[in-house]
Amino acid sequence: MRVRAIPEATVGRLPVYLRALVEMAERGAAMISSGELAEAAGVNSAKVRKDLSYLGSYGTRGVGYDVAYLIHQVRRELGLTQDWPVLIVGAGNLGHALSNYKGFTERGFRIVAVVDNSKDRVGERIGSITVEHIDRLGQIVRREDAAIGVICTPAAAAQEVADRMVAAGIRSILNFAPAVISVPVHVSVRKVDLSIELQILAFYEQRKAVIEAVKGGRAALDLAGVP
Repeated sequence: MRVRAIPEATVGRLPVYLRALVEMAERGAAMISSGELAEAAGVNSAKVRKDLSYLGSYGTRGVGYDVAYLIHQVRRELGLTQDWPVLIVGAGNLGHALSNYKGFTERGFRIVAVVDNSKDRVGERIGSITVEHIDRLGQIVRREDAAIGVICTPAAAAQEVADRMVAAGIRSILNFAPAVISVPVHVSVRKVDLSIELQILAFYEQRKAVIEAVKGGRAALDLAGVP
């Protein structure tokens, strides 16, 4: 099977397109233009057309793209036409929240196990799942045929957990711990650092406040007749 080369930036935008397309389908839209999809995704229409061309979808001039078919194409490219068993390490508040989130199932991801090393957590029930000890990680990965692991531990434990995941056969890791982890080249890692995202938002809030202050100062000078 030939695998198409798709730029990483395009891959990062495909889930955004998919979310927008699903919302449009739910509103009854059958066709969509590149401009409409671009507006919904927060990019320009040229980028949308380029990204979708990697999927072999070029739309029809003057008509646009078939929404249902485009959803199928994006889902297929993202691997969402099959079921993905997911394992979570860390049964704290975040682990609980992710385990109970119903949206994963709707998108093709099934939480199959949660593990922890705390005797207070092991044996606890989270929905239909019983928290198991991390020492059984290898057995659990083989039992559930899990390829994706999620790290929901404190930063100090993240690297050890990643090492144990790799040794157990996990091939893709989503890291929520505020730490950089090192893995072999055949393992894919995506990092979600909520504190960094909040700091970025704080940066933009601060800039808005400065701009508003400057505008207010300029308006006061205008009222005073100062050129």
